[in-house]
Amino acid sequence: MTTDWLELCRASVEDVRRVLEELPTRVEREPVVGQGLGGDDTTAIDKAAEDVIVARFRNLDVTIVSEEVGRLGEGDTVVVIDPIDGSLNAKRGIPFFAVSIAVADGERMGDVHFGYVYDFGSGEEWIARRGEGATLNGAPLNVRPKDTIEILSFEATLTSLIARDAPKVAELAYRLRIMGSLALSLCHLAAGRVDAVCSLKGARSVDIAAAQLLVLEAGLAIELFDDPRAFAEAELDLEGRSRVAAAGTAELCRQVAEALSA
Repeated sequence: MTTDWLELCRASVEDVRRVLEELPTRVEREPVVGQGLGGDDTTAIDKAAEDVIVARFRNLDVTIVSEEVGRLGEGDTVVVIDPIDGSLNAKRGIPFFAVSIAVADGERMGDVHFGYVYDFGSGEEWIARRGEGATLNGAPLNVRPKDTIEILSFEATLTSLIARDAPKVAELAYRLRIMGSLALSLCHLAAGRVDAVCSLKGARSVDIAAAQLLVLEAGLAIELFDDPRAFAEAELDLEGRSRVAAAGTAELCRQVAEALSA
C-alpha cells in the first residue's frame, strides 16, 4: 500500500492548527518545558506541535527525525519534521512560521523525494516532489530570482551576527530581509520573491530538508558552506550543523558563501 504523504502532511497541519487555537498567546506558548535533542530549549508550543505530528507518523514503518524528540523508529523511509519552523515568531504571535516535513528514501539530503512546507500566516502550501517540480498552492513555480541580489534574506539571526556579517554582503546585496523562518525564506527564494538566502549560524537537517527540495526543483542552487562535502551527502540527523547559502545560480550562491566566510 502506497503512503499518501500529502494527505498525512495536510492532516498534520490541521492538528497543529488546533494546537495553536488551544495555545493562543505568549502566555501559553512560551513556557520552557524541557530541552530538545537538538540542543535548544523546548517550549510549550514546540512540544505540543511535535506531539501531534509525531502521532500521525509513528505507527508507519518509518524513521522519524524531529527537532525535540530526536530519532524514533527503524524504517527505511526517513521522515524529517520541524513542527514549528520560526518558533520565536509563533511564540510571539508574528504570522510567519511553518510546519516543515520531508520524506526520504535514505539517510542523506539527496535522498529526500517529498518536501512539504505550510505557512500558518499566509495559508500558503509549498510542495516539491523529486524530479517532478515544485508548486505553491498547486501552481508550478515559474518565476526565478533575479540575476543580481536585490533582496537577500538573512536567517538564524542574533543581533551580534547581523552586526558581524551585514558589512560582508554590503557590496553584494541591495537590501536585506530578516523574516524569521529559514524554511519559508527558502520557499520564497524558490518562488523568486527573494534573490538569495543565508543562515548566519549552523542549520540542521530539520530546518532545511523539505524546503531545499523546492529550491532544487525550481532549478536553483543551495550549499552548506561549512561542510566540505556535496550538499546531497549531508546526513538527515540532528548532529550536523552548517551555515546555508542559496541563490538563483551556483555562482551567486558561491559569492554569498565566500562573502560570509571572509
